[in-house]
Amino acid sequence: MDTIVPKIAAAVDALRDELIAFLQKLVQTPSLPGQEQTAQHLVADKLRALGLTVDIVSSELRDLQNHPAFCDDGVPFRDRLNVIGRWHGQAQGRGSARSLILNGHIDVVPTGSASLWSESPWSGSIRDGQLYGRGSCDMKAGVTANIFAIRTLLSLGFRPAGDVLVESVIGEESGGVGTLTTIVKGYKADAAIITEPTRLHVCPVQSGALTFRVKVPGRAIHACMKPYGVSAIEKFYLLLEAVQQLERRRHVEYKNPLYEDPNNIAPVNFGTLRSGEWPSTVPDELIVEGRFGVMPGESTDSARKAMAAALANAAQQDSWLAEHPPLLEWFEGQFESGQTPQDSPIVRAIAAGHEQTFAKAPIVQGVTYGSDLRLFTNHGNIPAVLYGPGSIFEAHTVNEHVDLEEVIAATKVLACIVIRWCGGEFV
Repeated sequence: MDTIVPKIAAAVDALRDELIAFLQKLVQTPSLPGQEQTAQHLVADKLRALGLTVDIVSSELRDLQNHPAFCDDGVPFRDRLNVIGRWHGQAQGRGSARSLILNGHIDVVPTGSASLWSESPWSGSIRDGQLYGRGSCDMKAGVTANIFAIRTLLSLGFRPAGDVLVESVIGEESGGVGTLTTIVKGYKADAAIITEPTRLHVCPVQSGALTFRVKVPGRAIHACMKPYGVSAIEKFYLLLEAVQQLERRRHVEYKNPLYEDPNNIAPVNFGTLRSGEWPSTVPDELIVEGRFGVMPGESTDSARKAMAAALANAAQQDSWLAEHPPLLEWFEGQFESGQTPQDSPIVRAIAAGHEQTFAKAPIVQGVTYGSDLRLFTNHGNIPAVLYGPGSIFEAHTVNEHVDLEEVIAATKVLACIVIRWCGGEFV
């Protein structure tokens, strides 16, 4: 294996211009939720050009709605296309070779105000070794690295013993319907690598995240008579304080050495707030939406009960809220936590491939966000690990970008991992 690492590195370097051009094209092709089709066809065409068998599989409500992991993200089920390319292994059916899924999502979050960006959010421009644009980091760089790891091995005449599946899925940002579709449709392997932006850290553990809505009642009255009304905004402050106390307590009680910040493992965030219709009226309702973090190993049911109890206890301390309790709802993304044992074969294989490429062991850590990892581990019976180029700090933000050297490095490591995991020969 040591002798092939320099050859892989040289082959990836030779493909550098092609790789960057493909990533640019993907970033320049918007793929907002429900609008991923054009980008997915670009991926499918590339995989076909490599000689892979390509399936285009649509996510359909009827196939998913009764699955325990299904999250209805509100996006219409119309041409929600997933692409699966299969590189057939030479030992197919013989039972000894291991198969591998390389998974990434093509959907991206909205750009926000384009005026805040230095250039168009879809520019794909390159400055100082960074490629810019929505989805560049999260996670079209990872999708590109998956594809070009295969492209590299093909250029070297390698043929795997076990199957390699390259999956480009939709819906990850809002609940995971794409990867769930592949699992329901029977696309399986002995392990999966999801090339989310982890800074090339090996991440076998993810927290969960539950989207919630809280409706806080008040009593409207003219502002000049405020003492005789009830401000929903002011009542929400009591609930906010209670949930913040809960968040702090949960982090004090939970310990996990894979998380570098013990106070940021499963954060709780209030993301939107709407209240009031007129400046001179006491608001009679406040609606807030947010994200409640799920600790690794914690069930979603336990997490929901913790949130509900905090709101109920706070309401009981206030005479108005005790008689007019807030309404808690759970909707859209309901991400379970998920984990693969740190000593599992796929974690060791990724660590070995990383060390062969960089001559040093990788950092192994958990991540604070929900991902499709939990679908593989909890519902597909497939050990899965997050490992890819880019930093989560650059995801979902203005002027999103990815370091191209990291994308190149990820491609080299993934090619090494395919050889190590799947076995095979050079012909």
